[in-house]
Amino acid sequence: MEVSLTQFIEQVTTNPIMAISVLLTLGVIFVNGWTDAPNAIATCISTRCMNVRPAIIMSAIFNFLGVFIMTQVNSSVASTISNMVDFGGDTHEALIALCAALFSIVVYSVGASFFGIPTSESHSLIAGLTGAALAIQNGLDGVNGQEWVKVLYGLVLSLALGFALGWLICKGLSILCAGVDRRQANGVFKYAQIVAAASMSFMHGAQDGQKFIGVLLLGVAFCNGQPDVSGAIIPVWLMLLCSTVMGVGTSVGGEKIIKSVGMDMVKLEKYQGFSADLAGAFCILLSTVFGIPVSTTHTKTSAIMGVGAVKRLSAINFSVVKDMLLTWVFTFPGCGAISFVMAKLFMMLF
Repeated sequence: MEVSLTQFIEQVTTNPIMAISVLLTLGVIFVNGWTDAPNAIATCISTRCMNVRPAIIMSAIFNFLGVFIMTQVNSSVASTISNMVDFGGDTHEALIALCAALFSIVVYSVGASFFGIPTSESHSLIAGLTGAALAIQNGLDGVNGQEWVKVLYGLVLSLALGFALGWLICKGLSILCAGVDRRQANGVFKYAQIVAAASMSFMHGAQDGQKFIGVLLLGVAFCNGQPDVSGAIIPVWLMLLCSTVMGVGTSVGGEKIIKSVGMDMVKLEKYQGFSADLAGAFCILLSTVFGIPVSTTHTKTSAIMGVGAVKRLSAINFSVVKDMLLTWVFTFPGCGAISFVMAKLFMMLF
């Protein structure tokens, strides 16, 4: 399947359901850039390596590059998202169910925010797609177990590997720089951390951008009467569209998130911030190469906790760990259930 920009615009303008699903997807991409991307630069700002506005601009640029470049090099995450669910052979109903899944993400995110429940757009997307697939197939036939199990791998990688790499890199640097003049070391790590933060922003775009490219591909396939995306080629214009929307979302800001992740969780020095960014970027790179969808927020958070544990476990704000666990406990069943109900309702109405 190969779709030109002209065909895509024609489908969006002539098919209201397709138009709604595209608008919802782009809206979620924008919110992802706004709320998730600032995590990539939080430590860089909290350690005073960069000011807020220049860091946000840098993050927006590298988010854009991450989506655009990595999707051309390795699009396995987009493939995982597209293939983890089966919406059946009725492509009209499949498009309606996909629209319901995206709408449920918005409903869940607003509700969770009202009740103070932490959310992850990545987990909401996976839960929403799964709930809609279960609804349209009336059972587990809507889930591709071989692909969905990668989500569980992602939960382990984001927590265990992020923490372990953060601890190992920070501990190694502590030993290597034990006899180095503190002022000189800070000068080196200031620029090293800027590079690491740019890498983290790049990998955020590569990982999260691909998830939503996979959703848009599903919508295009359904609109063209194809029940899946087998043989699909991701067009350059689609990469540019998703990367631009995410970059614009990032440029809007996210100062509160930066404060929460970079300052409230663990008080970091420059070499520690560099360790957390490098660990997080490497963990996300590894996940992306193997097509494993992970939460970039949780990966970075785990890396920061690993860095904090080098000094002492009490340096970690464990309320953040509680928030991560609450996200997992509430998002998958909560957003999945809303998506299931929405999909059933939408198919009855439309």
